[in-house]
Amino acid sequence: MTVFSKKDSYNVYDLKALIALLRSQDGCPWDREQTHESIRRNFLEEAYEVCEAIDDKDPRHLCEELGDVLMQVVFHASIEEDRGVFDLDSVADMVCKKLIDRHPHIFSDVKADTSDKVLDNWDIIKMRERSQTTIASTMDSVAKSLPALWRADKVISKAEKTNLTVPDIAGALDKLTEKTAELRSAANGGSDAEAALGNVLFAAVETGRLLGVDPEYALGYACDDYIEQFRKTEKEAEAAGLSISELDRDTILAIYHKATSDSESAEELDYE
Repeated sequence: MTVFSKKDSYNVYDLKALIALLRSQDGCPWDREQTHESIRRNFLEEAYEVCEAIDDKDPRHLCEELGDVLMQVVFHASIEEDRGVFDLDSVADMVCKKLIDRHPHIFSDVKADTSDKVLDNWDIIKMRERSQTTIASTMDSVAKSLPALWRADKVISKAEKTNLTVPDIAGALDKLTEKTAELRSAANGGSDAEAALGNVLFAAVETGRLLGVDPEYALGYACDDYIEQFRKTEKEAEAAGLSISELDRDTILAIYHKATSDSESAEELDYE
């Protein structure tokens, strides 16, 4: 059996050796059976857990979750190393070369003294690397696996290089109103409701960009707020000896307005 020495402290090379051991014939049956496809979801989940640690401003948790993401990178590279395609050093080599190529203001004589200029250069270089000659082709390159709100945000950012997007908040809100009206028509049997709802969401993302609002975060905050308001309503109902799932709409709305009122002198409501 392969020996792996226990230490007080490990480095990236130890992690690479450990993953190789776990995937070997002397290692773990589960690890040995995994493929890129079988652990694809794990990678996404670990990345989201990193984001949660960032949102929580918890450095210790962030360190742990970054380790889980790094483990995923090493694991995928190990699979390809066994196939003789590439290894972890190949991954590092590729990303180093990409960073050098995309920072010509550091590694050559290109001038870029603002963040905006750096990003402009980055996009130009990326288009050249990928042989993209049209803006539509840059939209195609936005990963379809992204959450749809973020994908829409990135697609719109590409379109902003033209005059096709709405120029201001007023125009964006008008477009959102127009798409909402189309959704109302679709809800009444006028057209494809799925497409109409998609257009409303897309218009909302476009509005968010002009407001400087990240749509994914905005919806996340709305979810958190909804849960909190629901929790208060549920507690208010329980305090009155009522089951929230058995109440009619008028009664539950009355409880909701009382539970979520900002006024400490809110009038007591009769739920009977």
